[in-house]
Amino acid sequence: MTNPDEFTPEQIEAGRLLFARPAVFMLGVAKLDGLPDEGPPEVAFAGRSNVGKSSLLNALVNQNGLARASNTPGRTRELNYFDLEGQLRLVDLPGYGYARASRKESEQWIALTKAFMQGRSVLRRVFVLVDSRHGLKDSDIEIMDLLDEAAVIYQVVLTKTDKIKPTALEHLMRTTSEKTSRRPAAHPIIRATSSEKGDGIDLLRADIHALISS
Repeated sequence: MTNPDEFTPEQIEAGRLLFARPAVFMLGVAKLDGLPDEGPPEVAFAGRSNVGKSSLLNALVNQNGLARASNTPGRTRELNYFDLEGQLRLVDLPGYGYARASRKESEQWIALTKAFMQGRSVLRRVFVLVDSRHGLKDSDIEIMDLLDEAAVIYQVVLTKTDKIKPTALEHLMRTTSEKTSRRPAAHPIIRATSSEKGDGIDLLRADIHALISS
């Protein structure tokens, strides 16, 4: 569970400075042969459609217009790459669990995401975003199963925590930790974030800085 004291002020500041670099959109990838050459470390963000991935990415880099947020679920249908001055690449994975997506579309998104995660040596971690108002859904479990199978380390990030009460958040953190604790590729620390309020963003930045510094 989240421990606000696990990072020193210097580590928090290092995370802030990393994400203070100008972030730019690189490209959208619809097929594996369109992936950029491997270079800087990469971290990817996965989550159900409308979980708040774009808002979280914007909050991390403190740029409102970098990843366009949308009220239309299922908007992201490619792997969208963002670059931080050659130091780090952020990868916004296609949203999953969108009921109106056709079976063919869903299969294509899953195949692309799975192939990406299994074959990307510079991928340091996948952050699995979970809407705190709903908790883990079957589609989240399926993605975690896929990541466990691929032996790709992932970390659960709760989003929109400003939308629930502190007692409900505490319960959700506990139950989510229980559900992920025995998963082979799951990172033990769960982050609670609010893109709107900025809660937990500094810790997530520090997590990512630690990943690329080790």
